[in-house]
Amino acid sequence: MSTIDIAVLDHDAHGIPAADYAEILTRRLPDREVRLAATPDEHRRYLREATVVAGKYIDAEEAATAENLRLFACNAAGVDHLPLDALAERGVAVTNASGVHGPNIAEHVLGWVLTFARRLDEGRRRQRRREWRRFQSFTELAGSTVTVVGLGSIGETLVERFEGFDVDTVGVRYSPEKGGPTDEVVGYDDLPEVLPGTDVLVLACPLTETTEGLIGEGELDALPTDAIVVNAARGGVIDTPALVDALRSNALHGAALDVTDPEPLPSDHDLWGFENVFLTPHVAGHTPKYWERRADILVENLERVDETGEYDGLRNQVA
Repeated sequence: MSTIDIAVLDHDAHGIPAADYAEILTRRLPDREVRLAATPDEHRRYLREATVVAGKYIDAEEAATAENLRLFACNAAGVDHLPLDALAERGVAVTNASGVHGPNIAEHVLGWVLTFARRLDEGRRRQRRREWRRFQSFTELAGSTVTVVGLGSIGETLVERFEGFDVDTVGVRYSPEKGGPTDEVVGYDDLPEVLPGTDVLVLACPLTETTEGLIGEGELDALPTDAIVVNAARGGVIDTPALVDALRSNALHGAALDVTDPEPLPSDHDLWGFENVFLTPHVAGHTPKYWERRADILVENLERVDETGEYDGLRNQVA
């Protein structure tokens, strides 16, 4: 057995240092030797010695030197940047961080939607003016239709959070025959058919050839004029000029964007000037519980390895 059971590569996640992850793993796995690779020398040495490596990146050359490596626990949901073939040749299992961001992104989206519904932004404006004058809300969520594009772990968590608001839900996914947690599930080809009945459109899909520019002029025109568009996916899923045009012509009630195209959003961009556009600088993924959730996955997997003796059938295993 190697002298190091788990090597944590030194990189932060949303500004939270990997040292926190190492500390959590040390506390939760007291019988295992956990080391933080805080220097280039430690990075090289721990990769050679560790049975489990937790990090975001490893290249083929590093994988070739990792003599004892059995599991690479990737700290990202996407693994296309990893040398999966090289890792597979060495019999290294790979897991990802899918699902870690679901709760916090869902709360971010709900915060926006509730702000629109109750006009909490107007309340803040009147507070800043020290103005005690009543105003009317925009709507109630109950009875409205929420369409969620993308039913991965984030989309499913979103749907779960919306269930308590007595809304009807429509899910859009590549394989609608798989079903899902929504009241109705359709494929991407059927998206135009559900948009006219959508009150809140939430984008939670990856950026692919299918989804790039998915929401353009035609889709925005198909939405009701009092609809809300929320993008927690990637900026390129929405045609930005078409969105600006729709907002200028009052074809939408408003939009909430954690991601934009371009990104970062230039300071002179038109989107900054709309009172009915909420912008955050790609921060919906932040949660102080990030490393705890990553640890949940790794601890569960190591318990399974202890039971079976195999690095197979692991939670979030992708290779």
